[in-house]
Amino acid sequence: MADDTSVRYRNSVLYDGQGRKFVGDVLLNKDGTWVQSNGDEDVQADLDGSSKLITRSLQNWHTHLAMQLNARDFSDGYPLHRWLNEAIFPTEAKLNPEYVRVGAQAAAAEMIRTGSTFAADMYFYPTVTGQVLGDAGLRGLIGGPVSDAALPSHPDAGSALDELDNILRQQKSDDKIQYAIATHSVYLCSEDTLRRASELAAKRQARLHIHVSETRKEVADCHAKTGLYPVEYLDSIDYFQPGTICAHASWVKKNEIDILAKHECTAVHCPTSNMKIACGGTMSLPAYNAAGVDVRIGTDGAASSGSGLNMLTEAKMAALVQRHDHWDATLLPAADVFSMATKGSEDWAVWNLDDVRMRPSGRSNNRHLANLVFSGAECLDLWVDGRALRLDGKTHTVDEKQAWMELEHSIETYYEGVE
Repeated sequence: MADDTSVRYRNSVLYDGQGRKFVGDVLLNKDGTWVQSNGDEDVQADLDGSSKLITRSLQNWHTHLAMQLNARDFSDGYPLHRWLNEAIFPTEAKLNPEYVRVGAQAAAAEMIRTGSTFAADMYFYPTVTGQVLGDAGLRGLIGGPVSDAALPSHPDAGSALDELDNILRQQKSDDKIQYAIATHSVYLCSEDTLRRASELAAKRQARLHIHVSETRKEVADCHAKTGLYPVEYLDSIDYFQPGTICAHASWVKKNEIDILAKHECTAVHCPTSNMKIACGGTMSLPAYNAAGVDVRIGTDGAASSGSGLNMLTEAKMAALVQRHDHWDATLLPAADVFSMATKGSEDWAVWNLDDVRMRPSGRSNNRHLANLVFSGAECLDLWVDGRALRLDGKTHTVDEKQAWMELEHSIETYYEGVE
């Protein structure tokens, strides 16, 4: 079924959300569905798809979008806790809403250019980021940070929770931009703060977002302080709510993975960030799969990620690190890791089959996803709710040049006086 809000691609290759391939004329409907085209429907656009690959759009499940401001190597070579305490927290103390707007705008431009339509974000001044993503036509689950330290946007955790309560009370369930409660970690949040955040999530039926078991130091410190490992500790204080997003979740025991499954949590694999900061380990995907945990992929922040916001690169690294760590070349073939990277998408990305990285397509014309994941390709078009955020290789909802120029200008003042 189609109407004049649908888009026709003629003679294209399409992979649906289950990885099934169709070759021919297709209609992309405003509601995110697709059907084969008869060629005579009224549509908003009738496009040549003969050199295009259509897939579900990428979904980035752990980001710090406005950290585009930190996307430089002034802290390259620092381990995580030195990186946070000596580089990130001191510079973030200078943050204001305008810096966040500029960083989020640059992030939105990069997301669109690289085929992503959704980000689960965690950063200060969340409504600023939400406005930027909304104006760009993107989707987001925007987490307002809550912690007992390093909060440039609030004097304390209580005021951050009060602001989030007000934001969550006003949002509508069908908004493309949703908000979440982003408790930073067990080492920056007291038990009282974690409990209050969980209670607010239950009250507003909102999602929690937290860094969990990212490093051995975090795990060891938590055990020394509480006698429990981070996931065990969070469970003991009744923190988890259904859908809690647990970023990294690398240094965990099997019983902790079972706890995450019991609470219907989402664990986010962030391989390039884990490797760049040398966390010493990444998520063990086979154990998570065996327990039935919902696992997604995220790039983390631009300052710690080796892939920026490019989810194709992150998907590739997810597949490679799992094979490397488990000595198993059969783990995460292209179709499986692409499914992880696009899971839940209601939108469409259209890739350039004439990109040299997409060749050869193979004698059976079946190497599309393998080429896309392991070599990459140019994103030509991006559709959200029947709206073209990008078309024919040009972004329409963000002025890319203006975004880069504002970012460069802001960085000059943001880092003034920083070594």
